Amino acid sequence: MSSPSDGLLPRVTGLARRLVARFRPERITLTPPPTAFTDGEDREVRVRAYDERDFESLVGMYDDFDPSQRAQGTPPLAEDAIRDWLDGVLDGPNVVAVADGEVVGHVMFVPDGTGRHELAVFVHQDYQRAGIGTHLLAVGLEHARREGVEYVWLSVESWKRDAQRLYQRAGFSTVNPMGAAHRMSRYL
Repeated sequence: MSSPSDGLLPRVTGLARRLVARFRPERITLTPPPTAFTDGEDREVRVRAYDERDFESLVGMYDDFDPSQRAQGTPPLAEDAIRDWLDGVLDGPNVVAVADGEVVGHVMFVPDGTGRHELAVFVHQDYQRAGIGTHLLAVGLEHARREGVEYVWLSVESWKRDAQRLYQRAGFSTVNPMGAAHRMSRYL
């Protein structure tokens, strides 16, 4: 039988981490792929450039993605739609996080037709808040830079303050803070 306090410790720990990060944000250093690390839940994670052999595992991650975690309508909800969407977003540099042989995170740099690239980062809900997104961003930005990407932009909902702080730690600046989504960008 569980007590009301069973979930209290993880919530308090998470709050403490967020408060410390607000007052002492650590800059994210670009890291060449591949890299391996132990995440905040003691899982071995490898972050590396996407390979076409990762496609089915990537589809599986997005197919199991919590719909409430979607950002601006992505990822799509049905497997066929996910496959079609991935066919379009895998044109630029991509990096995946792999744990236990399965893709658990993905960062993509989608060419926007103007010589710039839109950034999107997704981490499966079972692997969030363990440092994987930070590593994906560090390795992804360096991989994109090495692939010739010069300018990266993204949109993040205005209420997602933690995500905005993560991108600021990676050198992004807010370009347009108006409306429901803020646009952030940086040069590589």
